[in-house]
Amino acid sequence: MSIKLFDLTGKRALVTGGTHGLGMAIATGLAEAGAEIIINDMFPEKLESAKKEYHSRGIKAHTFILDVTDENAVEKMIPQMESEVGPIDILVNNAGIIKRIPILEMKADEFREVLEVDLTGPFIMSKAVAPGMIKRGGGKIINMCSMMSELGRNTVSAYAAAKGGLKMLTKNMATEWAKYNIQINGIGPGYFATTQTAPIRVDGHPFNDFIISRTPAGRWGDPSDLAGAAIFLASRASDFVNGIVLYVDGGILATIGKPANED
Repeated sequence: MSIKLFDLTGKRALVTGGTHGLGMAIATGLAEAGAEIIINDMFPEKLESAKKEYHSRGIKAHTFILDVTDENAVEKMIPQMESEVGPIDILVNNAGIIKRIPILEMKADEFREVLEVDLTGPFIMSKAVAPGMIKRGGGKIINMCSMMSELGRNTVSAYAAAKGGLKMLTKNMATEWAKYNIQINGIGPGYFATTQTAPIRVDGHPFNDFIISRTPAGRWGDPSDLAGAAIFLASRASDFVNGIVLYVDGGILATIGKPANED
């Protein structure tokens, strides 16, 4: 198989919320494969900080202030992005939030806010980008799903509902748009070592011990572990792959786990 199947040279990738964490790791991987990177956020200071970080990695990142839940703003901004940078060939719907609140304590407005960002946002962004992809004869859309697209967990009901919905939205987008040579797939990260998880990744912390014992690979994921999956789903190598969620979880979803006394 030719390595050129994974070459993204000449492609432009919009990674929503690509200012930090897993979004930045994915954007970095796409850039290293040759893609030109576009990122957005609602806050100018986060964009400026991210731009400097990308620059330190030898990557030029085009930045735009944009709220993915604002349909009118998105419909105006996508043409501006494409006018200033070029046609968007790859869209990664990465922007998301989580609220860890037990169901009985969660207000409906809090529930709706998570769904608005994590599910409606990808719907709005994809709907805005797809017409250009159709006109140009193809494109790639990658939705950032989650293990919570498959499993429940205490206090994350809204997040799990949104990510489960995003899994099904991915399948429905593929059903409607595959005929236009657009591949729409998802990535489902497992538990990753990021700044957000740093406080619970110390030796002896119950959750750290649980994740390491629950994961067949025996470790937390490194953000760079997502790059290969993203490059695959963004490249010609996945031209006949549509409507799947590729779980990058070290094997968690493959197993029921092991007894506490098993090595």
